[in-house]
Amino acid sequence: MPLDIVTVPCRSDNYAYLVKGPDGVCIIDAPDAAPIIAAAEARGWTPGALLITHHHGDHTVGTEELRAKYGLKVMGPKAEADKLPPLDVALSEGMNSGTGESYTVPLDVPGHTLGHMAYYFPNAGVVFTADSLMSWGCGRVFEGTMEMQHATLSKLAALPPETLIYSGHEYTLSNGKFALSIEPDHPDYISRMKAVEAARAEGRPTVPVPLSLELATNPFLRVDTPEVRKAVNMPNVTAAEVFAEVRRRKDSF
Repeated sequence: MPLDIVTVPCRSDNYAYLVKGPDGVCIIDAPDAAPIIAAAEARGWTPGALLITHHHGDHTVGTEELRAKYGLKVMGPKAEADKLPPLDVALSEGMNSGTGESYTVPLDVPGHTLGHMAYYFPNAGVVFTADSLMSWGCGRVFEGTMEMQHATLSKLAALPPETLIYSGHEYTLSNGKFALSIEPDHPDYISRMKAVEAARAEGRPTVPVPLSLELATNPFLRVDTPEVRKAVNMPNVTAAEVFAEVRRRKDSF
C-alpha cells in the first residue's frame, strides 16, 4: 500500500503532514490542531500517532488538542523530552518500526535544535525533515553548531537522490532569492525560481522536492563545489567552514 501524504498548511508558513499507510494514519508535527483535524475529517481519517520533529512551539502547539481529539500516541526525540509535551514514546535513532511503506526510521539531525529528528520512510522514498534540510535551504542554527548542521545536511544528502523532501515551512521563495545571491547566473537556479514563483502565485506548496533537485541547486548542499567556494572567496578551507560562511550570509540576508 503506497503512502497517501497530505500537506496541511498551518499558521503563516508552517506545514504539518498527514501520512496514511498500511499501519494507519500518523501526523508529522502539530503547528496548529484545527487545520490538521479539518484535513483528517475531510478524508474520514483517524490519526493514531503524532511524530514531533523538535521542540519549537510552531511544531508542537497543537499536540494536546490532537491528543484529546484522537487519543493518539505522541512520539518525539528523547533528547528533547524535557522540552516537549509529554511523550508516549521517546525516540532515539535506531528505533525503527512499522511495516511496508509505513516502515519509519528516526534520524538524528541536530543543528537547528540539539535533539531535532527527521522521519525517513525508506520503502516509500520520503523523508520529513522539518527545519533541518529545507526546500532550497536549511534551518537556522539555534542550539547546535555550524559543524553539527553541516554534518546533518551531509547525512541527509546521502539518502537516495529520488527521495522526496518534506520540510516544515514554506520558505522556498525566500531561500531561492538567497541562493541566487550566491550563484546569480546558475541556469538551474534561474529555472527553479521561475517554477517556484509560478507555484506560489497559484497558492501551491513548493514541497515536497526531490533530493536530486536540492543536490543540484541548494547552496548549503553545494558548499564543496568550486562555484560556491569562489562565490564566498574560500577556496582552500573545509566544506564545513564554507557552510558556516554561507549560513552566516543567509542569516543576515
